[in-house]
Amino acid sequence: MYKIYSETSQALSNVTLRIEKGEFVYLTGPSGAGKTTLFRLITCYDQPTSGTICFGGQDLSLISASQIPYVRRKVGVVFQDFRLLRNRTAAENIGLPLEILNLRRNEITARVTDLLDQLGLRYKGGYYPEQMSGGEQQRVAIGRALIAKPEVLIADEPTGNLDQGLSEEIIKLFDNINAQGTTVVVATHNQSFITKRGRRLVRLDRGRLIEPTRDPVSAARDL
Repeated sequence: MYKIYSETSQALSNVTLRIEKGEFVYLTGPSGAGKTTLFRLITCYDQPTSGTICFGGQDLSLISASQIPYVRRKVGVVFQDFRLLRNRTAAENIGLPLEILNLRRNEITARVTDLLDQLGLRYKGGYYPEQMSGGEQQRVAIGRALIAKPEVLIADEPTGNLDQGLSEEIIKLFDNINAQGTTVVVATHNQSFITKRGRRLVRLDRGRLIEPTRDPVSAARDL
């Protein structure tokens, strides 16, 4: 797969990658390596210049524009900067995807309440983002990504704005989510996460895929 923006800007070059259902994968590489571009392709916000992307056996280059929202429902995305709506409470931010899907209000309330409990935010549902800590805001962002029960969770530098202690809590939360069967892909520069947990590591460098490895400790030493 290739993604070329201009003659002087080749974001991805000859990338071939397979992620199995239920895997937990760390994606790493320097800034500008192509991590965000890869995520944009997976979520259909962009198309490859050449090559294909398959999701659940479906070639995303062959789907119509009307099918794209259905594909995106299968993928939850967590951003480094949270991207919460400041005029909505934690519960309202988490429940927003279900509102878009036109679910009944009582079903939305029940699912949001259950997820707040799982996220350790039982008593924070009525709080606005500015009333919450960075770690709490990131948990709300994760809740919003999970509320529609996606098959895949993508996290783009989700701990970049958090201290080490809060970062560890967020990664443990991803571990729990993965244990429930959700495929998790986390882009991170944090070597301690990679070396401690023994997850699969995929590295990009200047748009090229460095040989994927299942020995993250040795690979992390090369970062």
